[in-house]
Amino acid sequence: MRRRHGLGWFGRLLGERQDAALPLYNAVVLRAREEHWYAEGQVPDTVDGRFDMIAAVLSFVMLRMESEPSGGDPAARLAERFVDDMDGQLRELGIGDIIVGKHIGKMMSMLGGRLGAYREGLATGDLGPALVRNLYRGDPPAPAALAHVRDSLSALHGALAGVPVSTLLAGELP
Repeated sequence: MRRRHGLGWFGRLLGERQDAALPLYNAVVLRAREEHWYAEGQVPDTVDGRFDMIAAVLSFVMLRMESEPSGGDPAARLAERFVDDMDGQLRELGIGDIIVGKHIGKMMSMLGGRLGAYREGLATGDLGPALVRNLYRGDPPAPAALAHVRDSLSALHGALAGVPVSTLLAGELP
């Protein structure tokens, strides 16, 4: 069984490093699980919907980290933490070893696509199409719900801009 939340005494003895991205990843997941996304934002409260919301918040954090030279390595570690978590989630759902790799590859591709779509949406000032395609899987929600998610993610993006990478890595999201 894999240890998920820190090192045991044996790991510390052997000089293993604690996962520096874990506090930030946990903060991302907590933010993505906030009720308002699913209530006011009408994000489907399903396994897919929760994955999509985690991927959305994670994308905005990763976009922030890529905006400065010191953020590249921590962003890569954050992506690794995402893969590790998704691997564990798939196994808990009963998906076997052979299929898990295929699912993980697909999830990483989906994350990469979302990063590009949200980056483009921020650049053009219109996140709506990227949200409908990636968060609602092409099925547009009510305009007020889309506006809620768009405005909430835009506010997160703006607030992240002023937060040092070291603060983010400590698990402190604005």
